[in-house]
Amino acid sequence: MLPIHYGLIGMAALGILIALGVRIFIAAGVVGFCGLWALLGFSKAVGIAGHIPYSDTTNYALSVLPLFILIGHLAHHAGIVQGAYRCARAWLGWLPGGLGIATVFAAAGFAAVSGASTATAAVFSRIALPELLRYKYHPSLAAAVVAAGGTLASLIPPSTIMVVYGIITETSIGGLLLAGFIPGIISAALYAATILIRFYFNPSLGEPIVGVSWSERWGTLHEVTPIVMVIGVVLGGMYTGWATPTEVGALGAFIIFVMALLRRTLTGKAWLHSLIDTAKLGVMIFSIIWGVLVFVRFLAFAGISSAFQSWILALGVSPYMVLFSVILLYIVLGMFMDGIGMLLLTLPVVFPLMVKLGFDPIWFGIIAVKMVEVGLLTPPVGLNCYVVAGVRPDIPLQQIFRGVWPFVVADLICVLIFILFPEIVTFLPNLMMAN
Repeated sequence: MLPIHYGLIGMAALGILIALGVRIFIAAGVVGFCGLWALLGFSKAVGIAGHIPYSDTTNYALSVLPLFILIGHLAHHAGIVQGAYRCARAWLGWLPGGLGIATVFAAAGFAAVSGASTATAAVFSRIALPELLRYKYHPSLAAAVVAAGGTLASLIPPSTIMVVYGIITETSIGGLLLAGFIPGIISAALYAATILIRFYFNPSLGEPIVGVSWSERWGTLHEVTPIVMVIGVVLGGMYTGWATPTEVGALGAFIIFVMALLRRTLTGKAWLHSLIDTAKLGVMIFSIIWGVLVFVRFLAFAGISSAFQSWILALGVSPYMVLFSVILLYIVLGMFMDGIGMLLLTLPVVFPLMVKLGFDPIWFGIIAVKMVEVGLLTPPVGLNCYVVAGVRPDIPLQQIFRGVWPFVVADLICVLIFILFPEIVTFLPNLMMAN
C-alpha cells in the first residue's frame, strides 16, 4: 500500500474509535503510533512518539496555558465572578429578559479572566441558574443562556483554545488573542439581542428585576475592578508589545491573586482548590495535545495534507465554497468531538489549504474557534449543555438542547458577519503589527 492509503485507514480508524467512546487522546495516540509503526518501523515510531511529550511540554509558548487557566480558577474561588454577576444584574436586570442578558455579559466578563468555556458554564450554572429560576425563567431558556454564555470564553482573551490554535498552526498567539476581543463582544451582543427578541414575543418567559436604586448600581461597579485590570493588562500588554502572552498571563494571575488577598476572599482552601483545578484541566489539555500530535506526525508522513490540498485546488472551485465546506465539516465534527480535539485533528490538513487559498491565518483562527463554540452547544455532544445538566440534573438535557438553538443561529449569523466584514477580526492585530 501507498503511504496515503495508510493515512486514510488511520483517519477512518480514529473516527470509529471516537464513535465508540474512546477518549480522543488515547484514540489519536494509539492510531498515530500504529500508523508510524506501519510506515517507518517500530524503533522509529517509538522514537517519534516518545519524543513528543517532552519536546512539546518544554515549548515556551505552552506555558501560557496553565497561567490563563489559573486566572479563571482564582477568580472563581476568590468570589470575583460573583461580584461581576451582581454588577451586571443590578445594571441590566430591569430589561425584558434582563437577568438573562446580565448572565451573558457577566459570562463575557468572566471569559476575560478565564480560558475555558466549560469552566465558565459550570461556574454560572451555580451562580446564575438559581437566580434565573427564582425569577420564573423557563428552565429550558435559563439553562440555554448559561450554556451559551459559557462559550464566550473560547473567543474573548485569554482563551486556551486560541493558544492551542496558535501553537498548532504557528500563528502569532498575541495576534490571535487580540483578534478575539471584538468578535467576542459582538457574540455577546447577539446573544443579548436573541434574548430580547424572545422576550419581545413572549414576555412570560421570565420576570424582570425591579426596585434596584441608582446608588445600588453605582455601588456594584467596584466589583468588576479586577476583571477590568486583567483585560487592560492582557490587551494592553500584547497590543503595545511590552509583554508576551505568557507574561501577561502571569501578570493577570498575580493581579487576581493580589486583589483577592486585599478583599480577604482568598482562603487557604480556595487557593489550594485553584491550584488543583488548574492542574487537572492543564493535564487534560496537554494529554490531548500529546495524543493528537502523534497522530498529526503520522498524517504528515502519510502525505495526507499535501494530497488533500492538491485535490481541492485541482477542483478549481471558489475559495469561499471551500470555506463553507470547512464550516459545514466543523458543524458536523462539533456534534461528536470536543473543541480542542476537533481543531488538533483538522488543522494539519485544513489550515495549509486555507492559507493557500488566500485566507488570513488569524482571521481563519477566529472562524474556526467560533465553530468550536457552535459545537459546544449542538447535540449529541454539546459539552456546555452536558456541564449545565450535570450541575442541575433537575433540568433534562433534551430541554437544554431545545433551548440553545436560537443561540446557535446567533453564532452562525456571527460567522457570516465575520466572513462579510473580515476587518472586524483583523483590525486590532493589524494595529498591533503597525505599532
